[in-house]
Amino acid sequence: MLSEFDLIQEYFQRLHHAAPPPVALGIGDDCALIAPTPGLQTAISSDMLVEGRHFFAGEDPQRLGHKALAVNLSDLAAMGARPVGFTLALALPSADRAWLHGFSSGLFALADAFNIALIGGDTTKGPLNICITVFGELRPGQALRRNAARAGDDIWISGTLGDARLALAGYRLELKEPLDAASQRAAAVRMHTPVPRVELGVLLAEQGIAHAAIDISDGLIGDLGHILKRSQVGATLDVDALPAGAILATQDTALRRAYTAAGGDDYELCFTAPVASRAAILAAAASVATPVTRVGRIEAQAGLRLVDADGAPLDLQLSSFDHFTS
Repeated sequence: MLSEFDLIQEYFQRLHHAAPPPVALGIGDDCALIAPTPGLQTAISSDMLVEGRHFFAGEDPQRLGHKALAVNLSDLAAMGARPVGFTLALALPSADRAWLHGFSSGLFALADAFNIALIGGDTTKGPLNICITVFGELRPGQALRRNAARAGDDIWISGTLGDARLALAGYRLELKEPLDAASQRAAAVRMHTPVPRVELGVLLAEQGIAHAAIDISDGLIGDLGHILKRSQVGATLDVDALPAGAILATQDTALRRAYTAAGGDDYELCFTAPVASRAAILAAAASVATPVTRVGRIEAQAGLRLVDADGAPLDLQLSSFDHFTS
């Protein structure tokens, strides 16, 4: 049977991988040591995934390893920070070798894609619970904060929305017309293995071409609402302009509107930027092969107004995910 320290050494301590700067000391001591890059600020964020709340029991461990890190990197992307390292706190019902191999493989495949190191954490026995804390860097004054939207800004969305929520509806048998097996699998890719938009977020911040940003985790209308509240502004959102995922785009209008506007689990970026930045935003997005779409505008009048493609008001009763009421 694996002990706690055997588990860490066998699956999470990568002795043959040198930790990239600014990590001065990684796993193996009471604390990790980070030597901050002169002139840069440190961005820190934590996210927790709980079995039965954020993922189904029996979830594929490799996909789970990817998603656990991806949702945290998405928070750094929303601030425009470059990732430098992360910690992992992991509660496990048992030290199952097959599960640990799959989970650590998915985790480190994404970590290697962004050249970041696991620098510490904790393990214990208990109900399956995964908590990651990520560390990033950016220059002072460059962070894409939620309170920085301005009246007249465009509202932009990266990538596409809604396929993750469609996949969840398929798993829960909520759809009037079930998806065929191939469509369910394709939609589920967005649910299980989201792509954190780190490169785009960094460019938006470093080039100073966006004002405010947030990652879309709980549903666009709720997450955009955080920007509006913090910035003390309102917005008009063209629901029919929202970029639907490839599978959701084949569904009826009502379902497409509901899942793009309030589906959740997309981990795309929603950001605001001045009209003068349009060309620069399109160029930045193209340089990192990430599609972006203008979907509305920030306004001085408080509140969020939903309209269709013709600008007519939509009375949609939608709500985003809440961790305690949903």
